[in-house]
Amino acid sequence: MVRGRIGGGGAPFNLGEATVTRATVLLSSGTAGHAQSLGTDKAKVRLAAIFDALWQEEQTAAFVESEILAPVEARIQEEDRQQAEKTAATRVDFFTMVRGDD
Repeated sequence: MVRGRIGGGGAPFNLGEATVTRATVLLSSGTAGHAQSLGTDKAKVRLAAIFDALWQEEQTAAFVESEILAPVEARIQEEDRQQAEKTAATRVDFFTMVRGDD
């Protein structure tokens, strides 16, 4: 159940239900990886759990960081930059003029 808040007091209410997919994998080395995501994309969650397990192992942690996480981080930063540019283009600067009627 997804909870929301409304009104000046922030009273909680039930907004609706959401599907969550979870996965746990166990590598042959014994390392367990866990992941969960909104929605029903089983392949995505399974891969995330595998990457989580690989990230915990010393011999594969650097690979996961450089080849998997770094490109995702760069993409997210680029998307954020583009969104900030779009927002800045629509910015209106308001200012107050003081009248000399004192």
